[in-house]
Amino acid sequence: MEKKKIATRDGFGEAILELGRENKDILVVDIDIGKSCKTGAFRKELPEQYLNVGIAEQNGAGIAAGLATCGKIPFVVTYAAFGSMRICEMIRQEICYPHLNVKIACSHGGLTPANDGASHQCIEDLGILRTLPNMTVVMPADYVSAKALVKAAAAYDGPVYLRFTRDAVPQVYEEGEAFEIGRAKLLQEGHDVSIIANGDTVCIALEAAEKLAAKGIRARVLDMHTVKPLDKEAVEACIRETGRIVTVEDHNILNGLGSAVADLVAEHGGARLRKIGVQDQFGQSAPYERLLALNGITADNIVLQAETLLK
Repeated sequence: MEKKKIATRDGFGEAILELGRENKDILVVDIDIGKSCKTGAFRKELPEQYLNVGIAEQNGAGIAAGLATCGKIPFVVTYAAFGSMRICEMIRQEICYPHLNVKIACSHGGLTPANDGASHQCIEDLGILRTLPNMTVVMPADYVSAKALVKAAAAYDGPVYLRFTRDAVPQVYEEGEAFEIGRAKLLQEGHDVSIIANGDTVCIALEAAEKLAAKGIRARVLDMHTVKPLDKEAVEACIRETGRIVTVEDHNILNGLGSAVADLVAEHGGARLRKIGVQDQFGQSAPYERLLALNGITADNIVLQAETLLK
């Protein structure tokens, strides 16, 4: 039976409304795209906790920083391309450097903007933000984990970058699943090879694990929803117990999840690694699945890379 599909941005929209109802210090600083980023219900029900600054991302970051100094918990809401690159300096200088409690919540991450083309597909954001000191970087795998991780981010002290999908992705988790920032979720145990994925590629990793199992290969599957801080213990266990790792991400293969894992593998030794992700190229206007295939982000390629490591 095909799994239910829903965009992770919808999970954000529901979670932020629930948080706002519970805590009047939760604020939304909207960059004039609330319809796409799912803050419409929040604006309608909690107008005194909502601020639309217009198409002024840099100003929004500065306002959020000021609100945080007054004890508020602001969520700056925009597209990933704008929330990582257009306001990068403001995030660095005004939010990360003073370690302020601001959350950057961004829809349209990775290739899921699909037909919108390269200008709206953000394949660099996780890498950019993970290089900033004091920044925590999170990408949920599905609607359920998005809701849980948004709430975890609200309770987390300090800057957090949250990335969501525009397009619908399959549900991985059952309602009520618990999540902790900085701790990976073990979805399947295995001793032959480890597949470490995040975001919309987690469901692809699980599909690949099924195909490997049909060939007698047991794959361990991890949802590394927090890119920074990376769950080092989980990666070290993969190094120690499988010695073969395939990383999968809807992000440039440079400086994202694969690079974070590769850094740890290089420090420890004892494992071979393959990185699957966007092949250091811009996207284009095409269906989402086609864009994934053009970059080798498929279950069949994960199987191929796993088998290559086993040889």
